[in-house]
Amino acid sequence: MKRWLVAALIAFGAWQWWAHRAIEHTPGELAAAEPLQTAIEGTAPRFEKNGYTITALARFELSARVLGVERYRFDRGAQLSPLDLALGWGPMSDSAVLSKIDISQGGRFYYWHVDQLPVPRRVIETDSANMHLIPADDAVAGQFDQARVGSVVSLAGYLVEARAPDGWHWRSSLARDDTGAGACELIWVERFEVR
Repeated sequence: MKRWLVAALIAFGAWQWWAHRAIEHTPGELAAAEPLQTAIEGTAPRFEKNGYTITALARFELSARVLGVERYRFDRGAQLSPLDLALGWGPMSDSAVLSKIDISQGGRFYYWHVDQLPVPRRVIETDSANMHLIPADDAVAGQFDQARVGSVVSLAGYLVEARAPDGWHWRSSLARDDTGAGACELIWVERFEVR
C-alpha cells in the first residue's frame, strides 16, 4: 500500500512539473504591441462576484509573454483573483533580454533583478507588469490553468475596481508607466487565450 502511494505521489509530482514547465523560445519579440486601454463610453459596466461589486474603469486588451505565474488561494484577493501573471511585451517578450533578468513573484508583487541591464531600466518598468486576473466565468477560469512561463497569452476585458460590503476595496492602476504598490492591473477577464 505504501509503495503504491509513494509511486502515485511521484507520478503526480512529475505530471505537475511537466504541465507547468517553462516554454523556451528563440530570441525575438513574441508580443510586440503595447496593451490597448480605451475609455468606456456611457455608464460603466458593473459585475458581481462572490459578494463583491466590480466596476469597470476602462476597456483593456493585450497580448503578452508570461514571465511569471503565481496562484493564490488564501489571501483575501483570492476570492476574486486566483491568478497573477507577470506579463511582458515589446523587448520584455524577447528571450535575449529575459535571459539576463531574474524574475519572481510573491505577495501579489512581481520582482526583477539584473546584474547588468540588458535594456534601459524604464523599458523593464513600462513593458512588463504584474496583473491580477478575475475570471468572468468558469470557462475563463479553466483557461487560466493553461498559462505557464513562456506562454503567449491574449486577454480582453476591463480594468476594474472591486468593493466589498465591509469597505474593503481593490483598484486597478490605469497607467502603464507606474511602479511599486498600486501599480498592478486588476482585470475582469472576459476572454483569455493561450498560444
